[in-house]
Amino acid sequence: MASSVVVVGCGAIGAAAANLLVRAGVGRIRIIDRDFVEPSNLQRQVLFDEADASEALPKAVAAERKLRSINSAVSVEGIVADVNPRNAEELLGGFDVILDGTDNFETRFLVNDFAVKFGQPWIYAASVASYGLTMTIRPGVTPCLACLLPAERRGQGVEDTCDTVGVLGPIVNLIASLETAEAIKLLAGRESELHRRLVSCDVWTGHFQSVGVARNPECPVCVQREFTYLDGDAQPHVTMCGRDSVQIHERGRALDLATLKTRLASAVDDVRQNDYLLRFRIAPYEMTVFTDGRAILKGTKDPAVARTLYARYIGT
Repeated sequence: MASSVVVVGCGAIGAAAANLLVRAGVGRIRIIDRDFVEPSNLQRQVLFDEADASEALPKAVAAERKLRSINSAVSVEGIVADVNPRNAEELLGGFDVILDGTDNFETRFLVNDFAVKFGQPWIYAASVASYGLTMTIRPGVTPCLACLLPAERRGQGVEDTCDTVGVLGPIVNLIASLETAEAIKLLAGRESELHRRLVSCDVWTGHFQSVGVARNPECPVCVQREFTYLDGDAQPHVTMCGRDSVQIHERGRALDLATLKTRLASAVDDVRQNDYLLRFRIAPYEMTVFTDGRAILKGTKDPAVARTLYARYIGT
């Protein structure tokens, strides 16, 4: 009850991990997610239901509501936001452990930069298709994510994603369980019982393995302390897992969604709004705009198209 965890991303792994942590009685949990609930999420994202999807509730909001009803003794805070170099310290600072629930490596490398710089332990976790993996990272003690995935090994060839090959619910829950078990060891002060390895498994083939990962003596992050993602020098646009989408990172632009809905009513199709977001269609695209000015354009991977449509309907 005296411990705290921040979960970055509340999709499949993040939702399952948050559920386990609240039931375990972790005193304070913050959940950060930029996305909203859709029907296609329900196959694997255990905190959400059809009502959440029909209302297009932000995942952080829906998760907070569910988790508070599970264990009222836990302080649960859902934040609708995108973790970026400008807000990382505000959102991630002060927690005992950071858990990975994200769907992209840009955010993971940003979290890794932050964790190494400020000495906060974090747990990497990912899954796709029937395969998943996790590794606990303790700055100054273990290898960091940049040791595991050096720059020269990133972005080579075609990568499987949730969008291209899907993801099975069982692997999500297995990886979340392994990640949460490691978090509980850290929170309970049982560091000697951490497995200290990269653990991977495939629930379809039944193949499980764990491998030791060595620290890179020339690692630019944990050795040379170059934090390019945290400094904002390395993050491109973010493509969302499970959809053909681009996110626009606006600079803290406050939007009155009711006014925007009125303005757009005669210009676009199917305008829907709640307290957290506004969604509309410009065939063949769909745009979702949040109160802080961020937007997700569904139907393209081209950031130029996203910027053009944002400027056309929201403003420059």
